[in-house]
Parts: sequence; structure tokens; C-alpha cells
Amino acid sequence: MPGLDPSIVQHRLPLLPQTRPVKQKLRRLHPRWSLQVKEEIQKQLSVGFLSVVEYPEWLANVVPVPKKDGKVRACVDFRDLNKANPKDDFPLPHIDMLVDSTAGHSMLSFMDGFSGYSQILMAPEDMEKTFFITEWGTYCYRVMPFGLKNTGATYQRAATTLFHDMMHRDVEVYVDDMIVKSRGRSDHLAALERFFERIR
Repeated sequence: MPGLDPSIVQHRLPLLPQTRPVKQKLRRLHPRWSLQVKEEIQKQLSVGFLSVVEYPEWLANVVPVPKKDGKVRACVDFRDLNKANPKDDFPLPHIDMLVDSTAGHSMLSFMDGFSGYSQILMAPEDMEKTFFITEWGTYCYRVMPFGLKNTGATYQRAATTLFHDMMHRDVEVYVDDMIVKSRGRSDHLAALERFFERIR
């Protein structure tokens, strides 16, 4: 998964003035969760979402979140980093406006960005702020992780950049949810073709 070109979007982590890095101490995990977290980290390392790092300034802990299927999602406690980040005020669309703008269209195709957040790379100079600690070592994110303050705004900015001339005509976008719409069946295939060409 090559991800989006950094000239279109990168996730940045500017810091508020007088911010000092915070190093969290390693928290204990239940052994059952510990192995599942290790498995999840190995998976993310193997696909290039993470890098192994040394000498971190920022350091956060992994927080295991149980999923319905019995597995665990390895989240990172970025609360300290989030406090140090200014808010990105890029607007998310109003849901009621998106619903209104799709009303009256007879054909709708609903799509979801596959591993959407992982398609956006971290700015190289900001990767070091995403360091996290486990029993097996310290890592950082090469792609935009869940749990950071402004990820929704970054994703919406990317979607708006990609579809700026198609939005409110053929396409409606809310973060990684996309709708291709058309008034008739024959128009829909052409709209989908334009959409997939742009995605490609």
C-alpha cells in the first residue's frame, strides 16, 4: 500500500510554545493481551506502518482495546502529545447537508477508504513524536495513527484536495466515507469511472 503522495497530504504535529516532551513509563499488560499486542505490532511492522526506534524524547504506552471478535486493537495513549498540539480547525462537513445533497439522486454508491488513515504518511520530522513503548522495544509510526488529535481534519483536507472539483456534483465525502451519486443509471457508470480514475 504505497499511500497518498506526500505532496498532496502529510500528517504534521506542530507543538504549542514551551511544550516539553513527555515520556510515559511502561505500563503492565495482562499476558494474554500482551501477546496479542505483540502480534498486532509485528503485523504493522511487516507492512511498513511502524519503524523500530531508539533514544525517544516522546514516549507513549500501548492501550489494548478488546474487539467484538475476541482480538485486541493496539491503540496508543497519545493524550500527552494531544495536549501539546494546537487544534486544526479544518472543517468536517455537516452530515445534514450531505444527506440533503444526496436526496433526489436515484443511484448511490457507498465506499469506504481502505485502511484510510494508513494511506497518509507522517511528516518525517514529526514521526519521532509518535514513539511508543512495549515490552519488546520502542516504535514510531510512519503512517498517520489513530488517536491523534487532528487526524480527522488531515484526512478531510486530503479528501477535499483530491475531490475538490467533484464534490457536490458527483461525489460527497465525509472523512473516509465517500458517496458517488447520480440522477440516472447511465450517468452513474460515468460518475463511477471519473471517481475511480481520480482515486487511481
